[in-house]
Amino acid sequence: QLYLVEAGGGSVQSGGSLSLSCAASRSTLEYYAIGWFRQAPGKEREGVSCISDNGGSTNYADSVKGRFTISRDNAKNTVHLRMNSLKPEDTAIYYCAAALDCAGSTPFGSWGQGTQVTVTS
Repeated sequence: QLYLVEAGGGSVQSGGSLSLSCAASRSTLEYYAIGWFRQAPGKEREGVSCISDNGGSTNYADSVKGRFTISRDNAKNTVHLRMNSLKPEDTAIYYCAAALDCAGSTPFGSWGQGTQVTVTS
């Protein structure tokens, strides 16, 4: 079964950058679309970005377009989320999860434990 682990979170000032990683253990990422999600305290989980299994298609939430970039390296069984121009409202726990595609044909699963991103003013 696919097991995902997020890493790379931390605390940065507004305008700074962080790069998150989502790495597979026990299995391979190459057959799955991978989505990044985030959840802030008291708020519902929201989708941030998603990348197709072959990397040919990506999507982003409007709130992060132009600032975040999702990429994957199937040879390394890793998906990355590069976050630039971070804002305090980006503060959340970030999770990655897997699905058959980014279109919602199947629910996302294999959720990781999450990594905390904190952006200060």
